Amino acid sequence: GLTHETHRKEVEQVYLRCAAGAVEWMYPTGALIVNLRPNTFSPARHLTVCIKPFRDSSGANIYLEKTGELRLLVPDGDGRPGRVQCFGLEQGGLFVEATPQQDIGRRTTGFQYELIRRHRASDLHELSAPCRPCSDTEVLLAVCTSDFAVRGSIREVTHEPERQDSAIHLRVSRLYRQKSRVFEPAPEGDGHWQGRVRTLLECGVRPGHGDFLFTGHMHFGEARLGCAPRFKDFQRMYRDAQERGLNPCEVGTD
Repeated sequence: GLTHETHRKEVEQVYLRCAAGAVEWMYPTGALIVNLRPNTFSPARHLTVCIKPFRDSSGANIYLEKTGELRLLVPDGDGRPGRVQCFGLEQGGLFVEATPQQDIGRRTTGFQYELIRRHRASDLHELSAPCRPCSDTEVLLAVCTSDFAVRGSIREVTHEPERQDSAIHLRVSRLYRQKSRVFEPAPEGDGHWQGRVRTLLECGVRPGHGDFLFTGHMHFGEARLGCAPRFKDFQRMYRDAQERGLNPCEVGTD
């Protein structure tokens, strides 16, 4: 922003080709139009954009813009921890407008972004309706396509009101798949794994007895909980689908 004259309302175009990344704008003046042009075969109508402002982001408002109409997504200074905003790529682009300042103190506006293919239904479930129980079809798809899928139990739940989040600490007896090493071998060396996943505070997660199937995806470097039925319910769903030849992949349910 220091390269711009503050009295001139310059608008600069930025083109982003990656499916995930971050934008950082120091000393914001004027405005940025952020064009997401991912190198992907998916048409725009099949992509969802999610943005997460930096904790200390300030100096500009972030809008969703289409044909001159603006919808405020993140007001200046609202870098609430964990806040994520999502919209369909066909709904428009990002318009980042600097707010007038009375001093020349350093300010930085920034956010992370991710592009998600909309046919990843289990992925979008975590973002759009994370507290709603999954249907049988969603569970069966999630166990095959999620970034992590494990059988385990809840050891502890830590609520973090300042982030509007809950951290769920898991003890895992069977690891079907994982990315980014969400789960590590337990220090007891008994063949179990342990790790932590997150969900919204409003979901009201509490420790419960028995085994569950936990699935989910990585979002902005964190494991977010998706479908999580009781394991005995998952066994029933899988068995029923197997008998009808409808299970989307083979997993061990013993």
